[in-house]
Amino acid sequence: MNVPRLEGKGVSIRPLRRSDLDDCCRLYQEIGWEEPGLSPEQARARREAWLDWAIRNEEQLAALHQPPYGDRVICDERGAFAGLIGIVPRLEPFGQLPSQGGDPAAGLSAEVGLFWALRPAWQGRGLATGAAKLLSDWMFAALGLGRIVAGTEYDNTASIAVMRRLGMRIEANPSPEPPWFQISGSLEAPQAVGRNTSPPEPAAASARL
Repeated sequence: MNVPRLEGKGVSIRPLRRSDLDDCCRLYQEIGWEEPGLSPEQARARREAWLDWAIRNEEQLAALHQPPYGDRVICDERGAFAGLIGIVPRLEPFGQLPSQGGDPAAGLSAEVGLFWALRPAWQGRGLATGAAKLLSDWMFAALGLGRIVAGTEYDNTASIAVMRRLGMRIEANPSPEPPWFQISGSLEAPQAVGRNTSPPEPAAASARL
């Protein structure tokens, strides 16, 4: 199964193309994701290899009837490349979260997650929220998921705000370990929400919202 082109008000999602290479390079440079120490030529080659893999990954997962993990392009109202959004596997100690039992010794478990990253010039315009809403709605309807998760760092207030606007339950990991498991958001399927009478828990103070 492939994620189709999704259209919303002022935002759309489409598959990656090889012609997106320059925009992908700019995105990684602008948000500081490029590996330090690489020359411009090395960075471009690294991104080109990733883009080729990402396109083939989508094709092969569909051929194998696997979940459509991978990245797609967020476009603005003019169709310009604004960033990336994707369906990603998240392997994290979710059982440490208060809503999942709060066990500090919880092992890793897998969830289906959302990922997004916008170029700075397109941030603050609601594109990440709009794209995340489009994709999460499709994921619930087409894949029959019961829950979608997202994660970020304590100081990434922009991503935390997107989670909140999506209606996610936002929680901070009460344990200092592992250091990369900081803020987690979870969104229940619409039918599951209808059965849950408990209000979403507020984020912990350490989330610095």
